Amino acid sequence: MSAWVAAASIQSGKLFRRVSTAGKIWGDGVSQKVVWHVVKEFAKTIGVTRLAPHDLRRYARLCRADGGELEQIQFLLGHVSVQTTERYLGCTQRIASAVNDRIGIEPR
Repeated sequence: MSAWVAAASIQSGKLFRRVSTAGKIWGDGVSQKVVWHVVKEFAKTIGVTRLAPHDLRRYARLCRADGGELEQIQFLLGHVSVQTTERYLGCTQRIASAVNDRIGIEPR
């Protein structure tokens, strides 16, 4: 990666930047709108024609419902804080099937 950064003459700032059709760096970085455009274009190449920003949330919720670890989903979504991931997924405490009930430690 450092070879790429050196070849791109990036000394500081954001790694991903907009580039004009003339090949000149434009602006300070990429916006959410640019990222969304790129995601939609790549989705088309794999045959996904209908895509919404909430689809990532749906995917993350399916991962969690299928037993995915919260920390792994946090990494997948790029959240710094696990609390952000919990809020994003709408996590609730499951009293009826709490994970600590499965470890075999019961009070006497």
